[in-house]
Amino acid sequence: MDKQAKIYIAGHRGMVGSAVWRALEAAGYTNLIGQTSATLDLRNQAAVQAFIESTKPDVIIDAAAKVGGILANSQHQFEFLLENMQIQNNLIDAAHKQNVSKFIFLGSSCIYPKLATQPLKEDYLLTGPLEPTNDGYAIAKISGVRLCKAIRDQYQKDFVSLMPTNLYGPFDNFDLKSSHVLPAMIRKFHEAKLNNNATVTLWGSGAPMREFLHVDDMAKAVVFALENSLPEHLYNVGTGTDVTIKHLAETVQTIVGHTGDIVWDATKPDGTPRKLMDVSKMKAIGWQATTPLAQGIQDTYNWFLLNHDSYKTIKL
Repeated sequence: MDKQAKIYIAGHRGMVGSAVWRALEAAGYTNLIGQTSATLDLRNQAAVQAFIESTKPDVIIDAAAKVGGILANSQHQFEFLLENMQIQNNLIDAAHKQNVSKFIFLGSSCIYPKLATQPLKEDYLLTGPLEPTNDGYAIAKISGVRLCKAIRDQYQKDFVSLMPTNLYGPFDNFDLKSSHVLPAMIRKFHEAKLNNNATVTLWGSGAPMREFLHVDDMAKAVVFALENSLPEHLYNVGTGTDVTIKHLAETVQTIVGHTGDIVWDATKPDGTPRKLMDVSKMKAIGWQATTPLAQGIQDTYNWFLLNHDSYKTIKL
């Protein structure tokens, strides 16, 4: 890929998009484009078509999405389904109509069935029921994967979908009403530490297994996909290893320095029992994650300490 190629990163101020921007700059790319939600509403088809037509990017990386944790997903299924479909459909359609040479669509491991055999292989897509607490978001992302595949198959265009496992890192969302499990834990343990090491109450049993990928590793996977013609349309992106939520909590607690008790609220849902990605396809073509979990959590906590008072102002 030419280092002068014009690359539009949708969602460039979010956790994933900002990491992709940093990774591309580090790799020597100098012609990066970003638009905030205030200047370009990706839900507006006409606005997206006009923007892509006028800017004529060589590559589009779709890191834009309406995201949230179990609570936000379960309470706002309609918005998560509709708005994510609007965003990705508008971008994919505009990329197709304007003959964008490469499109990288970023999704989520929640596209796979709730009770699928572990680890999750790309072939498991659409083979069983989804996790009910976030099936709106999952269905939207599945539709994006299938739309990219359809364009790839029908028009032989270089459209590829990358499905990351649970992401975390700088610029994560630490709002307890809408955040994912790891950033929520960081904030809870930090605030409890400041409150005389008060007891921290966490959802569920602590037994579910989860895999976590540092967002900078995800960004490097995007750069890899940009610089290589991937032979298939869908790839899992993760570490290939997982931990229990209980182990995660104890790791975060140690890093934060909280010395109080942890109470597990079994009246709250656990979600999917296990979500471990089979990342053998990415490894086979030359990419794998490199950031150990404890190191990544320490990095994220360091960022939180410097920025936690301003997280509410970060616009995705």
